[in-house]
Amino acid sequence: MKFNSAALSVVFSLIFCGVTAQNNKMSLVKGGVYLPLYGAEDRTVKVEPFLMDVYPVTNEDFLKFVEENPQWKKSNVKPLFADKSYLTNWKNDETFQGLPNAPVTNISWFAAKKYCECQGKRLPTMDEWEFAAMANEKVQDARRIESYNQFILNWYETPKTFKNPIGETFKNYWGIYDLHGLVWEWTLDFNSVLISGESRKDGDKDSNLFCGSAAIGASDLMNYAAFMRYAFRGSMKARYSSQNLGFRCAKDVEN
Repeated sequence: MKFNSAALSVVFSLIFCGVTAQNNKMSLVKGGVYLPLYGAEDRTVKVEPFLMDVYPVTNEDFLKFVEENPQWKKSNVKPLFADKSYLTNWKNDETFQGLPNAPVTNISWFAAKKYCECQGKRLPTMDEWEFAAMANEKVQDARRIESYNQFILNWYETPKTFKNPIGETFKNYWGIYDLHGLVWEWTLDFNSVLISGESRKDGDKDSNLFCGSAAIGASDLMNYAAFMRYAFRGSMKARYSSQNLGFRCAKDVEN
């Protein structure tokens, strides 16, 4: 009997963690080709179809996870997997502050990754997240629409949106909420652009991105909004956590 390697990986992860209730519905993102901010100007990236959670993971969702997986409780988590800010906004191991349906924040990449694995899911890749998030309510790629980019930049300047409940921002073309306007979100390969551009030898925009030349003062709102996300990701390490950083899960489309 032959077993699919992806299926075996899911089974393996479920054996070693409790499975929380899967309340978060997923939407299909059909995939396609897009041109990201990083890389050569004509180097497009193909994104295969995938599923993405409609909403970010909430305080209530994550509480169920730590109850079933006590090694990820605030008092139990190992320093290797989370810094001192991990769940710092929780009163104790099983009491969060804020709304049950507000996005959970102060979560390390390791904790977010394990949560998704316990659902039989994974974190979205950076390209998957960017591809899904370039849609507004009506079109798949709204990045050239000034009002769309201005909405994102206005959110960047608005404090404490992470305290708001999920689902209050617009539902985008794919049926997904809160990709902009609520919290920043972890991706599976959050630091991959920083690593690829570290040598400064590439003849692309990586060096401009991380040296900050042109991008930080760009008049192009699309590039400036994207630059802020890449710069934030590049400043993080997997054990770090932040009060405005949450996550959601993704999943491969089964053939």
